[in-house]
Amino acid sequence: MIIQVRHVAALCALVCAAGAVLTACGAPDAPPAARPAPSASSAAPSRPPTLAPGPAGLARVFEHGLRTRGRTVALTFDADMTADEGPRAEAGERFDNPQLIATLRRLKVPATVFMTGRWAEEYPRQARSIGRDPLFEVANHSYSHYAFTGSCYGLPTLSVDRLRPDVERAYTALRRAGVPNAMPYFRFPGGCYDRQALKALAPTGATAVQWDVVSGDAFATDADAVARQVLDGVRPGSVVVMHCTRSAAPVTERALRTIVPELRAKGFRFVKVSQLIGATSGHR
Repeated sequence: MIIQVRHVAALCALVCAAGAVLTACGAPDAPPAARPAPSASSAAPSRPPTLAPGPAGLARVFEHGLRTRGRTVALTFDADMTADEGPRAEAGERFDNPQLIATLRRLKVPATVFMTGRWAEEYPRQARSIGRDPLFEVANHSYSHYAFTGSCYGLPTLSVDRLRPDVERAYTALRRAGVPNAMPYFRFPGGCYDRQALKALAPTGATAVQWDVVSGDAFATDADAVARQVLDGVRPGSVVVMHCTRSAAPVTERALRTIVPELRAKGFRFVKVSQLIGATSGHR
């Protein structure tokens, strides 16, 4: 609905004076009112780009963008928390990393955050803040962070009949936490998948997103080593996997402070995964 400009100020004043729940009118740290950002060509949001299912109806896997269409790179961050880690969070373990998100904002780096549903339940205010910030996009990293295959880094394994429901439960948890438009992208826990997992994912309409650069930040203690591994691995169109979890990736934020300026000095531009996939459509 289009509202004439002369009515906007009066309408906002009326809402705030009535004490409505639009806290954005007064609270300095409140997120902006939830409304879709206009696209470049239209006021209506466009559907995020995805890859059509492959042979036999299996979900497609995206690992990196085109190597020949500019020096772009997507930084991605897994917000991991498994379904059984609630007691550890209650005991004080931190599975979030607000300082990392603050650094991305300060440096104006767009990024894609793959968030588990359980993480969103534990940190709903952070999930909502990230999900409503146009600098970021939130994608699905399962609800439970249990493995979709057998033998995946010691993770508990989901049975075949629980694969698709786990993906759908994550989207529900993200919506309940206040993430308005979770992207139709899915990252398998541990990055482990097989034909059976791709078949289960396909009906959700999500594109599986992997990576071509491993940061090595999980359980790392040397920020310089993490930064060097990323800088040595990035090529045009790369997708870098990192983590947004203080307890499991304590040096990631410090590594970012080296990675971002050095990649920019090399002429790289940071984009979201959706932008890489959009640029890839029609060129595969």
